[in-house]
Amino acid sequence: MKALIRLVNENDVLQMLAIYEPIVRETAISFEVEPPSETEFQQRIKSYQQQMPWLVCEINQEVVGYAYARPYHTRTAYQWSVESSVYVSANYRRKGIAKALYPSLLKLLRLQGFYNVVAAIALPNQPSVAVHQAVGFAPVGVFHRVGFKFGKWHDIGYWQLSLQSEQSFLSDGESINPPLSVSEIQKSPLWDEALTTGLLLLRVGRWR
Repeated sequence: MKALIRLVNENDVLQMLAIYEPIVRETAISFEVEPPSETEFQQRIKSYQQQMPWLVCEINQEVVGYAYARPYHTRTAYQWSVESSVYVSANYRRKGIAKALYPSLLKLLRLQGFYNVVAAIALPNQPSVAVHQAVGFAPVGVFHRVGFKFGKWHDIGYWQLSLQSEQSFLSDGESINPPLSVSEIQKSPLWDEALTTGLLLLRVGRWR
């Protein structure tokens, strides 16, 4: 098995869409009802990846999963908090792909100086809940009947993970540096270490 966790590039878009499209069309995991076009999906990546990492897991040169962060909200006071998502190809689920992608993503976000990650999960979705809780997310609440898809209402559960130590949450009146950009942390020697963290977990996963 030749595996790699790396930043998304423009050549990955069609393979990523091949993972995402059936999730949109066939499930309530995503609340989109029509899959985005190739152009729209590419624009989503470009609009966020300057500031937040989008990662793919590649096995034998095939993109089998991806994880990313986007702004939790756009207002300035929210800039230290992000929302994360992870998607895995149907043929590679339950093989530890998501649990490998997440540690790399979270290490990069921590290195950038983000403080909180929030994940929204359409319920019920026990596999996603299990993945998020396995990497440290804790449940913080449920919004009931907030999405309508496939003729029924769906709840959304929220999970949260703090990226920094309790001591780093400064007292009132002190300032916090804005998060660094992706290009800035790529210069750090910890960049490769973050990507390798997830890759090592993948190599010891349940492969047959």
